[in-house]
Amino acid sequence: MSGHPRFHLAIAVHDLKAARDFYGGLLGCTEGRSAEHWIDFDLYGHQLVAHLDTSGAAAVRLTNAVDGDDVPIPHFGVLLEPAVWGQLAEQLTAGGVEFMIKPHTRFTGEVGEQSTMFFLDPSGNALEFKSFTDDDQVFAN
Repeated sequence: MSGHPRFHLAIAVHDLKAARDFYGGLLGCTEGRSAEHWIDFDLYGHQLVAHLDTSGAAAVRLTNAVDGDDVPIPHFGVLLEPAVWGQLAEQLTAGGVEFMIKPHTRFTGEVGEQSTMFFLDPSGNALEFKSFTDDDQVFAN
């Protein structure tokens, strides 16, 4: 174990090649083990498993208003250091990602100020990557 807790998240994807291109290619996640119907990815030290879903069912998408944005629910992502977040935002923009919520700073000047961005993977899973300039603000009231 790496000395700190890591999460494991399993998500449904409709196309393993598209998942490989997106998570491995665009996001730069190292691929771990895989089989005919799933792929492990190292998402910034966390285990993300893309499981093939051939049912064709569309995900139900809800939103919740947060600081003027319609935040998709459910979503997942990682808290990154500011410089890494900025590099990822540039990488995704250059890669032609269509953002649901473009990279920006929310709660400016307030408790919990953070940089955030939302986008979908090829199977419609919503991802949020964010960064706090002050890590003590992550759980501040």
